[in-house]
Amino acid sequence: MTWHFIETKAVIEELEVDPEIGLGFSEAEGRLGKYGENILREEKKKTNLERFLEQFKDVMIIILIAAAAISFLVSIFEKEGFFEPVLIMLIVILNAVIGVIQESKAEKALDALKKLSSPNARVIRDGEQKLIRASKLVPGDIILIEAGDFVPADARIIESASLKVDESALTGESVPSEKSADAIVKEEASIGDRHNMVFSGCGVSYGRG
Repeated sequence: MTWHFIETKAVIEELEVDPEIGLGFSEAEGRLGKYGENILREEKKKTNLERFLEQFKDVMIIILIAAAAISFLVSIFEKEGFFEPVLIMLIVILNAVIGVIQESKAEKALDALKKLSSPNARVIRDGEQKLIRASKLVPGDIILIEAGDFVPADARIIESASLKVDESALTGESVPSEKSADAIVKEEASIGDRHNMVFSGCGVSYGRG
């Protein structure tokens, strides 16, 4: 579901929740059983060697390696230097190294988000504000956030007041992103342009929602 692309009213209807009352405890328990806990699943981490070798599965890389091999054979038969095939292979290796570095950075950013994720969340359930474990959040929970909080889960904003969120860990932008339930967002918008959404682990810089 592209939550950022649909209107607030449609979000509420889709999740079958009253924003003033929130989910009932029995309904929340049922959804927890259906969807599971709100935690980032741990996957076996790849070694740098595995990442490096995976870079050579790309079609363009395979074509370049084939071109280098052909150039090498031509150089042997025509008794020319090996400058061209060596240059091609250097480009291939450099590309693979850059790919490994980018994947490593992405993994570190994800690890940082896991550490920043709030252990608790303030929600409305059965018409009352409750403090629960963030891992117990379910689709349809009405989450309350304010300046100084870390966002406990990816969420669609349905109400806000001067809300600004630091998304630098996700987007690299140093300036906090302004958020609003009424923001008009295109379906293909990148994470940094989804101004009616908040994302797990990001810090609330100003306002509330």
